[in-house]
Amino acid sequence: MDFEYSEKVQALIATLETFMDEHVYPIEQEFRMWTSEEANRWKVWPGLAALKEKARALGLWNLFLPLEYGEISPGLTNLEYAPLAEVMGRVPWAPEIFNCSAPDTGNMEVLAKFGTEQQKSDWLDPLLDGRIRSAFVMTEPGVASSDATNVETSIVREGDEYVINGRKWWISGIMEPECELLLVMGKSDPEAERHVQQSTIIVPRNTPGVSIVRNLRTFNNWHSPGGESEVLLDNVRVPVGNMILGEGQGFEIAQGRLGPGRIHHCMRSVGQAQRALELMCMRAENRVAFGRKLSTQGSVRQDIARSFIEIEQARLLTLKAADAMDRYGNKKALDLIAAIKIVAP
Repeated sequence: MDFEYSEKVQALIATLETFMDEHVYPIEQEFRMWTSEEANRWKVWPGLAALKEKARALGLWNLFLPLEYGEISPGLTNLEYAPLAEVMGRVPWAPEIFNCSAPDTGNMEVLAKFGTEQQKSDWLDPLLDGRIRSAFVMTEPGVASSDATNVETSIVREGDEYVINGRKWWISGIMEPECELLLVMGKSDPEAERHVQQSTIIVPRNTPGVSIVRNLRTFNNWHSPGGESEVLLDNVRVPVGNMILGEGQGFEIAQGRLGPGRIHHCMRSVGQAQRALELMCMRAENRVAFGRKLSTQGSVRQDIARSFIEIEQARLLTLKAADAMDRYGNKKALDLIAAIKIVAP
């Protein structure tokens, strides 16, 4: 496989790296301190909007949408997007600057691929424009939701509306002040064949009956402003036109969404690991213990070498999976996507 990127991609990498050097790394500590203040919980850091405008002006916007999405795509393959996602991933909150952060990216792909023209106008366009944020509401506390066929939230049609009832948790991004869209997965026909019982439906965030049960910490962090939350859906009513693709298509939608989403996380994780390695090398070279730099210690050099090897292996497997998605489609690349989702984290 040839990993020499085109001039277009190399130019994007250079522009993105310069942007990170000039606008992101210098304010990391400011961002971290501001968001860690209890008074600022569930608030957006004030400097984010200006960074988004700078990124958009440079063409560093919606880079994640692959070629298959036509004119709304920036024209990159999954393989070409991988090094860009890696650069963004070096700072965990940076992808939002470029409108390339989860869960919005997956939700935009769902709407672009399966949404009606009205759904695209109402929700995809403002997401692509960065005017709103979104959440994907699938996981439930009562069942093992790694198997999406287990979800028990009910979606029942009553006349011109669907009524939704259930409890969800670990819902990322729902506390974001700009979150206006929820894509909810539930069961519309429990008696149907196992993989066509589920449906995915659009629920505006402010719909009556949607409430936060509690906020959840992950790695002892609130992950403000988006957070992860337990959510109650109590007789939530939405128009029938909010159903995506039709009843019974929820599992297909979820699988189509999670494949690209999983590999995007892996791309970003490689970026975080690469940056950690660079910081480790700097520390080893600058720190002196017992009269010697750490970088001269055999055990330290061995650990650094092992880390280099592990990162290179993860990067290559990520690129192989991305290339398989481009060549053969997400379904045929399933095993590689699953493999890298184990290796990269």
